[in-house]
Amino acid sequence: MEEKSPHFVTRDDAMELLRAFRRGDLSEERLLDRLSLAPVLDLGFAQVDASRALRKGFPEVIFGAGKTASQIVGIARCLIENEKRVLITRLDPAQAQEVIKAFPGCAYSEPGRCITLTRGWDRQTHGRIAVVSAGTSDLPVAEEAAETGLAMGHEVDRITDVGVAGLHRVLSQLERIAMAHVVVVVAGMEGALPSVVAGLIPKPVIAVPTSVGYGASFGGLAALLGMLNSCGSGVTVVNIDNGFGAAYAASQIIRLMEAPKHEPGR
Repeated sequence: MEEKSPHFVTRDDAMELLRAFRRGDLSEERLLDRLSLAPVLDLGFAQVDASRALRKGFPEVIFGAGKTASQIVGIARCLIENEKRVLITRLDPAQAQEVIKAFPGCAYSEPGRCITLTRGWDRQTHGRIAVVSAGTSDLPVAEEAAETGLAMGHEVDRITDVGVAGLHRVLSQLERIAMAHVVVVVAGMEGALPSVVAGLIPKPVIAVPTSVGYGASFGGLAALLGMLNSCGSGVTVVNIDNGFGAAYAASQIIRLMEAPKHEPGR
């Protein structure tokens, strides 16, 4: 099998190593060596988690805020040399331009502040995530969720500007929303939309409060508390403006739904 950085063992790598061992092409000692290598690659300014994809099913995600462009590029180069896709979040335009220079052909989602790098990734979608946003002002957070879902290999249906100030708007989209396996609902102000959606469909709902609102919204705290106190049964709530976390959780739910019944721990 093709060997990449000795520090990286992805899930696909581990499966191929096991197949090679079964065929007799790999000794037991070599197999153990490959699976027991140090899972961290030290770049000096960052400790790259080389076994994240093996443990979680998706490589380490680069959080761009607070990092220099050169640091982001360095981590991204390390990851993309060994992984088929890498997601970078919370990039400002200046950081994004430097990443685009280093990796020509990658696309920057300015609303979502994300870049996805790919290397030989044959994108085949599995599972659908509906990203439902209450208002146009919530789109940056909704787009972060959408871009994360796409990077993780899911079909994403964006449903925008359907807040409760005009309840008929979300009611007209219920059929689309209900077609998703998991629904991410993004809302600021009083944060009521997730309760409405959760009361109307039989699918997991992940609520994302945003920092959109007037003074008494306290930067999203009012929406967060409203969602935590939702009367809609089974609503799960992530942190304020955390579109990434919501989509990642949605992906984990879909992966669990798709796992073979004889592999409960997968």
